[in-house]
Order: sequence, then C-alpha cells, then structure tokens
Amino acid sequence: MATKRTCEIRPLRPDDLARVVEIDSALAGRSRRGFFEKRLQAALDFADDFIALGAVDGDRLNGYVIVRLQSGEFGEDRRSAMLDVIGVDPHLQRAGLGHELMKELEKVMKQRGAGELRTQISWDQHALAQFFASRGFSLAPIPVLELQLGNGLEL
Repeated sequence: MATKRTCEIRPLRPDDLARVVEIDSALAGRSRRGFFEKRLQAALDFADDFIALGAVDGDRLNGYVIVRLQSGEFGEDRRSAMLDVIGVDPHLQRAGLGHELMKELEKVMKQRGAGELRTQISWDQHALAQFFASRGFSLAPIPVLELQLGNGLEL
C-alpha cells in the first residue's frame, strides 16, 4: 500500500492533456489520446456542463476526474452527474488521491446543484468497483439496456 499523500485539487487545464493520457495509458494499456482531447476540450468549452479536476503534487498531475452534468435524465427534474473517467497514477494508487478527488468532486457537485453521481464499469474491474464501494456507490435500480448494431437485424 502506498503512503498517504497530500495533494492539491484544482481544475484541469489544457496543458494537463499529455499527463492525463500518460496516466490513462498506464492504466488501460493503450493510448486513448483522441478521447481525452475531445473530452477535455468539451470540459473547457462547456464549463457549465462539466467538472474536470486534477490532483497535483507541486507541478505534477497525479490524478484526474471528469464528470458531465445533466438535467432531465431518466425523466428526473433534478440535476445529476455522470462520471466519465477517473484515474490515478498507478504508482500512487492506494495513497488517498482518488478519495481526495472524489471529496472535492462531491463538494463542487453540491455547489453546482447536482445531487447524484452515476458511472459504469466493466464487470471485471474489481479494484475500481471496490474503490467506488468505499465511496458509497451502490448498484443502481435501473438496468442498462444496449443494442449492438450490425448484428443482422433488419430495421
């Protein structure tokens, strides 16, 4: 287990892109630069619809979280949030950075009127499921439905 670390949580900036991609590549085993270029640009261009935070130690970004704010989803009147992505440098995991990011995210969400946070994970992401459970997440009562296009069905 890594030693608990203190960090500053601040909004993500355009110059954080390379480090976000570096951390994500280490976690995912491949680069998703295109996704992060689009998502970070959207977060900057439409700041009212996103929360994008980074955990920094000095000048070094060690973790990030990006959330989309939504209104009227699933027929509800209240504002909610969808956690798109969260990542912490693999060498610094279990040092509390993810919890610090989530604490600040929850504070900013409340300030922005969002009372609920949703996300999705793959069934086999046990460590991430454990992290979310430790933050109070539980299974949602709404099943997720999906349609795979190109499976031979005629429309």
